[in-house]
Amino acid sequence: MTGETDRGPRAAEQLARLNAQLARMRETQAPWADLPAAPLASLADLAALPVLRKSDLIQRQAADAPFGGLTGGPVAGLRRMFVSPGPIFDPEGRGADWWGSAAALTAAGVRPGDVILNTFSYHLTPAAFIFEGGAEALGCPVIPAGPGNTADQLVAIRQYRPRVYVGVPDFLKIILDKADEAGVDRTCLEIGMVTGAALPDSLRAELAGRGVAVRQCYGTADLGIVAYEDGGPGMVLNGGVIVEIVRPGTGDPVPDGEVGEIVVTRLDADYPLLRFATGDMSAIITGATGARRIKGWMGRADQAAKVKGMFVRPEQIAALGRAVPGCHRLRLEISRAGEQDRMHLLAEHDDNDAADRLAAKLAEITRLKGTVQVVAPGSLPNDGRVIADLR
Repeated sequence: MTGETDRGPRAAEQLARLNAQLARMRETQAPWADLPAAPLASLADLAALPVLRKSDLIQRQAADAPFGGLTGGPVAGLRRMFVSPGPIFDPEGRGADWWGSAAALTAAGVRPGDVILNTFSYHLTPAAFIFEGGAEALGCPVIPAGPGNTADQLVAIRQYRPRVYVGVPDFLKIILDKADEAGVDRTCLEIGMVTGAALPDSLRAELAGRGVAVRQCYGTADLGIVAYEDGGPGMVLNGGVIVEIVRPGTGDPVPDGEVGEIVVTRLDADYPLLRFATGDMSAIITGATGARRIKGWMGRADQAAKVKGMFVRPEQIAALGRAVPGCHRLRLEISRAGEQDRMHLLAEHDDNDAADRLAAKLAEITRLKGTVQVVAPGSLPNDGRVIADLR
């Protein structure tokens, strides 16, 4: 995080909420008892606190059911409890718009009274309920359609005339195709709020050409809605979360504009997740006015690769960068040569003669030998890739 994070009334409000939340967490939740007692001076100070990864969450929940001691109150105070792949167990509190979807729906053009066709699953996972909460906050009735069963979807569209579709973008196209094939009037559908799958420009343009203006949002089952499209560049960050972009495999923030892993702190008394690493990649948009924005989903940060039977992980490449002063971006390329795995490290470094030091440290940390090429600072792609498996 850079200084830009800490400017403006929104950042000041978030800092106050965060410090109050940290005080509660220290007092009421055993996993957070060792948090620093002093209030944070700025949002940038979050970088000194540990990152919580999905693997940590799974282990905590297995050892201390149901939520690893991370909820801010008793189970009886929750509204719903979900099971997501992993398995990961997700709670839902009782507050209004608990998942933070109302802002995303509003930015998409949804207004009070709009009928919403919600095609996310209502079985065990929270996606459908994420948008149910926002719809209720806005005063919008919901058709709990769930996925699939296109014939029934068309019956609901014909009878209830929903203006808003909520679901994955591909299924919206399927519904439009099936409606046109069956001669069902689906012109009531004017807005699509989509997430959970890629939205290529070609699909967005096709849907717009068929009368449905589509906006997308980014969120997870652990965090709710993190960011959403509002007509400006990229996605605007939701007010109930603090977002950092860190170098994959570490908790170290990267400069604004650089691609890295999305790490989110959830400002919520029921489930106050602290520096939760999503495994997704993005970048803060530089030069944007108003609320901070990310470029949207830019791939996964999980880049571990097996070389000669041994795993090489982004954390090891980050450790290499710390061990050899003067490193900037590092990129380990893995390929095949002569029917054998080959590692080649591209290293942005201030010293053109650093290759031997880097090669020795690479072998020490990974226990595998590889070649090293020193390149000019700023020459490697800004794509967040630390390990590129080219095999």
